[in-house]
Amino acid sequence: MDLADESGIESVTMRELGRRLGVEAASLYNHVAGKDDLLDGMVDLVVAEIDLPSGDVGWKEAMRRRAVSARGVFARHRWGAALIDSRGRNGPSGLSYADRVLGTMLRAGFSPRLAANAFLALDSYIYGFERQRQNMSSAGDEEAGDVAQEVLAAIPQGAYPSLARVAMDYATKPYDDDAAFDFGLGLILDGLERLPQ
Repeated sequence: MDLADESGIESVTMRELGRRLGVEAASLYNHVAGKDDLLDGMVDLVVAEIDLPSGDVGWKEAMRRRAVSARGVFARHRWGAALIDSRGRNGPSGLSYADRVLGTMLRAGFSPRLAANAFLALDSYIYGFERQRQNMSSAGDEEAGDVAQEVLAAIPQGAYPSLARVAMDYATKPYDDDAAFDFGLGLILDGLERLPQ
């Protein structure tokens, strides 16, 4: 995970991991079946860092806390959201995570089908937001206002008026990651709350 945090998930190879640990890559196969096994283990460790819903608050607050915790985990492990999306199996932490989330929703009165759909909608939003955020921040250390100014300068006069209007707004009032995430999360949670139980 340290290697992926430092150099990206694509840098995680058996050869590079062996070099970093000071062993031959072949010796790693005594501990993992292969790279897929290694990546599945990394997913399970990332999921284990996400705070599980607790019974001390209502379902809506529990899901909000879980979402915010996941964002914090994905800030530490920028490769985490994409890797979770790409893996098909769940380890013990992933199974515990799913069980706790679904249990919270079921105890709140959601039917099994609605609980599963709510879980999917929330996690799709959380992981998708993180992946989009990374795309938006791929400009490096540039400020959002500077990026918006560059977008405005690249738009031919009179072309793409909606894009120009939004870029102008961002040039004067920089993008707020947390506010944008809270906006979408609030829409989903409020919509789930209005569903008939």
